[in-house]
Amino acid sequence: MNKIKISQYKTSFDGIAHYIENEQKEQVEVWFARELQAVLGYARWENFLVTIQRAVESCKTQGINVDDHFRDLTKMVELGSGAKREVEDCMLTRFACYLIAQNGDPKKEEIAFAQSYFAIQTRKIEMIEERLTVREMLGKRGIKPEELPPAEDIKKMERRVAGDEKKIEKSTKKLPKKNE
Repeated sequence: MNKIKISQYKTSFDGIAHYIENEQKEQVEVWFARELQAVLGYARWENFLVTIQRAVESCKTQGINVDDHFRDLTKMVELGSGAKREVEDCMLTRFACYLIAQNGDPKKEEIAFAQSYFAIQTRKIEMIEERLTVREMLGKRGIKPEELPPAEDIKKMERRVAGDEKKIEKSTKKLPKKNE
């Protein structure tokens, strides 16, 4: 994959991200399956739905609450004639998107990109949150991080960056509870 393609895919994924507020008043980054379907190169909803169902099964197998990451919903869409009709859709967290990418068609270039995109973006958010927590803790002790000598070596950083699915899931903000 060349740099231009990577930039185009990143722009596409970033462009369909939405933000909602959960019960803790945190901004949760979400995607809608119908929009993600197109970006991942799936022409038919039925084919993409199979991938979503595999991702949901993967989530269950890991013992993770599916409702925290996958939310079924319906949307009104306008048809070519101007009429409107309901279609099913699904609201997805970053972790749900990661699982969808892991369960997608590996022959699709878009899937290969999505696998790293969702893992890397999640790790970036984790690192920012970790740094803010450490900065706050040091600040309470009167220590300014920018005045400390650079003591971390590359191997230490590589170990810290290497994450697994549990870390991704735990760091992903959950969807608001269902109103039943």
